[in-house]
Amino acid sequence: MASTTQKGPGKKKRSGVDADVASRLRMAIGRVSRRLRATEAGSGLTPTEISVLFSVVRRGPLGATRLAEIEDLNATMLSRVLARLVERGLVERSADPADGRAVLIEATRAGVAMRRDIQRERAAALGRELERLPEAERDALVAALPALEQLADLMRERDS
Repeated sequence: MASTTQKGPGKKKRSGVDADVASRLRMAIGRVSRRLRATEAGSGLTPTEISVLFSVVRRGPLGATRLAEIEDLNATMLSRVLARLVERGLVERSADPADGRAVLIEATRAGVAMRRDIQRERAAALGRELERLPEAERDALVAALPALEQLADLMRERDS
């Protein structure tokens, strides 16, 4: 269990990281992420549908149970999301050859193309915003990339 100690007036420090710093980082990442979600390519899809599509493209074909675990969705919600993605022609369901009772989910060419287009749009939007920052702040973000990538990898490993 992580120890909590007082650091300065009213500041709690947990495992070497100031709680205020962790909170500010979470909020900043969340705000940037929310602003990048809106894309023309992904219009009409909810954030959950986009997340499921991205998981299927990246990891598929996947069993529905494994996909629900990855996305932290219950079976009913995943079924609804998949129905909408199937209806739009972005994923396909098929019987799992190893287990006829199970279903495999796989992205279609249209689903792969949509993921690529959404990623391209988001990268371009982020690039435009980065250009608005002073050079020193852009350099600081570039310098922080390895640490952010490592953090993302650690979080992915924990959730796997």
